[in-house]
Amino acid sequence: MTTIAVIYYSSTGNVARLAGAAAAAAEKAGAEVRLRRIADLPDDTYVPGTEDAARELRERTADVPVADLADLAWADGILVGTPVRFGLPAAPVLRFVDSTAPLSIPGGLANKAVSAFTSGSAPRGGHETTILALHNVFCHWGSLILATGSTDPVLFQPNNGNPYGASAVSRNVPGQVHEENIAAVEYQARRVVRVAGLVRGLDTP
Repeated sequence: MTTIAVIYYSSTGNVARLAGAAAAAAEKAGAEVRLRRIADLPDDTYVPGTEDAARELRERTADVPVADLADLAWADGILVGTPVRFGLPAAPVLRFVDSTAPLSIPGGLANKAVSAFTSGSAPRGGHETTILALHNVFCHWGSLILATGSTDPVLFQPNNGNPYGASAVSRNVPGQVHEENIAAVEYQARRVVRVAGLVRGLDTP
């Protein structure tokens, strides 16, 4: 069975909602799935006015296991989710990326199908650069970058259109993710399952 890890960091719930949808879609597509959250940093900061939502999310997702290198090593395919932070992934995601060197440098992440998704406050507010920054990481991992492209009608819906990975415009409203974005990340997850399964088959002696 193809194994998929959905690894995410979410500050107020938007990325968490995308991650949950991706995990459910991957499981429905026949994969064994691990949904894992990236731990907060001790000095995490939040958009003013969202502190209560951040605290509520921490409480609601406390039972979601924290991601570690074993989850990446286990997976045939990986989806990584992050909020937009000034056009870059959030600091906890970058810290997690730094921790992957013992696995990635010996080639432990090579040839895995990997994809990224995000949520940010405004259109054209750094969604694409955030995903592309993670693509830089995936290049260093030696992974197979799997973009959404323009490969399914759902990607042409008015609230989608990003060819790099699913993204949602939150307008700084906690948990606000359009159903078209949910459909896009579900498609993205199915695509990762399919390609990861193909690669897994090629690697089988």
